[in-house]
Amino acid sequence: MAETTTTATTTNGHAQGVVGTRTIRPDGIDKVTGRARFGADFNLAGQLIGRVLRSPHPHARIVSIDTSKAEALPGVKAVVTRADFADQSSEFIPAGEMMMNYKDVVRNVMAREKALYEGHAVAAVAATSVAIARRALKLIEVKYEVLPHVIDVVEAMRPDAPLLHDDLFTVGVEPKPEKPSNIAKRLEIKQGDVEAGFKKADLVIEREFKTAPVHQGYIEPHAALATVSEDGSTELWTTTQGHYIVRAHCARLLGLDIGKVRVLRGLPRELQAVTEWSPIPGLG
Repeated sequence: MAETTTTATTTNGHAQGVVGTRTIRPDGIDKVTGRARFGADFNLAGQLIGRVLRSPHPHARIVSIDTSKAEALPGVKAVVTRADFADQSSEFIPAGEMMMNYKDVVRNVMAREKALYEGHAVAAVAATSVAIARRALKLIEVKYEVLPHVIDVVEAMRPDAPLLHDDLFTVGVEPKPEKPSNIAKRLEIKQGDVEAGFKKADLVIEREFKTAPVHQGYIEPHAALATVSEDGSTELWTTTQGHYIVRAHCARLLGLDIGKVRVLRGLPRELQAVTEWSPIPGLG
């Protein structure tokens, strides 16, 4: 491997040996040689395997969930559904670079009244092996009332579009709308006199553009591993940069004593707060 050297530079009369140079990444060799350990590489004694049952429908009311057959399967230690998470009131809390509402978070962790997108978690199992966990998922019976849906953002904003949330009223519009919609917030940013600028312009071109979300790709698998001791002390290994945020969310949603929750990580990954149920070995 080529050796990287740094050359000292001078800035405002001060010697700089790092700024403006290519520094050595201390974790680089482990990553490119496969020695680096990610969250998915960790294993604990007596570890259970978690698998999630997801909605096949992009929009559907959940009429009933029957987990009795899955619970009776040998090797299954726990089955969770919406009933295992206490409902949360509307409360906005900071989550990394944005604000989140606990009422929405608990419904994203596990579908409650409705499945809001294809792949929405509906139930989950913890079992002694991957094979048993997968068999258990097939034994869970979910009755859906399939609802209309749209997958285009412009169609979703139309007045006659199917509503995801019947209690969502657009913020930033005065007076407050009398009817709910799929538009959460309207934000308008103005600078200068736009109309005057148009009048002075030699040419005005109007176009409509559509873009897709862009996000960096991680080499670390998204995973979570937790252990709970008899006194309630909990350790969670997960892919996050926001240890304290994850700790606060887990304690709130799972009804744990936040002072007994410890969050650790192997290698860094972008913040993933509480977006998906993860198995906790030792439960059940």
